[in-house]
Amino acid sequence: MATETFSLFDLAPGKQLAGRFRIQKPQRQSGLSSAFEALDESVTGDEARCALIVFPGPLFEGPRQAEDFRGQWRPWQAVRSGYVVRMREVLALPQNTTVLVTDFPAGESLREWIKQHVRMSPAEVHAFGLGLLDGLCAIHAQKLVHGDIKPQTIFVTRKGKSAPRGLLVDGGITTGLWSAKHLGEHTALIGTPFYAPIEQFGGESPDVQSDIYNLATVLFECAAGVLPWPGSSMLEVFQAKLDKHAPSMRKRAPKVEIEPELEKAIVQGLLADRRQRYPSAVAFRDALAAVKL
Repeated sequence: MATETFSLFDLAPGKQLAGRFRIQKPQRQSGLSSAFEALDESVTGDEARCALIVFPGPLFEGPRQAEDFRGQWRPWQAVRSGYVVRMREVLALPQNTTVLVTDFPAGESLREWIKQHVRMSPAEVHAFGLGLLDGLCAIHAQKLVHGDIKPQTIFVTRKGKSAPRGLLVDGGITTGLWSAKHLGEHTALIGTPFYAPIEQFGGESPDVQSDIYNLATVLFECAAGVLPWPGSSMLEVFQAKLDKHAPSMRKRAPKVEIEPELEKAIVQGLLADRRQRYPSAVAFRDALAAVKL
């Protein structure tokens, strides 16, 4: 009996996956996966447009590991928030290839947005942060963590003169793969050094506290137009993050006017001692909501 095969040629525009999904074009790529815009030909209207995040078979050491990885995604289907891309289903393709089917994230990555606009106004940061924190609360409510919040994993849309709106994407990818491979509680640094808390440099797995730190770093960058810490190398950033005091927007961006209460609400999530940060995304959201601009 012939064995089903799967290759990169099956991801070319116009190709169909799983008898339903017609590839339109590549969308983005990371070291672990590739995302494609696609059409679900089993439905009509706006629902047909979707994204396929493809994890190649060689990532896994056999069918059991691939199935464990797919199992990590089933709880994500219960996450319901307008600020988190919706997980529709998980596909098992030949040769241990795994595909996540999500809603299509409209707009552009926050990284591209920052390149063009540099920073947001205080009111925009406030609204943007509250939305993303609503999304993070929904993720944590399902006992999940995103694990790698950064400008590349946030998509931005904007209608007219309204504040930019954020959407969290790619949640759970690196943490899910690590768990499926049964590599233990201590890891190589998962995430991006500029956005990761100090404990992750020592190998601790992402958790609620690291998600809070990641998002606070993003909001600092959106408000000040620069990252919270100086340094261009991992070592320089690591040393800067050892400071027990919260980073100062006024020192990092002296020409930018920042409301003290807004800065205070954001940098509370950036303390080196995780016990002094917000205990939850709900607490972070409540503190930010209390800021009057």
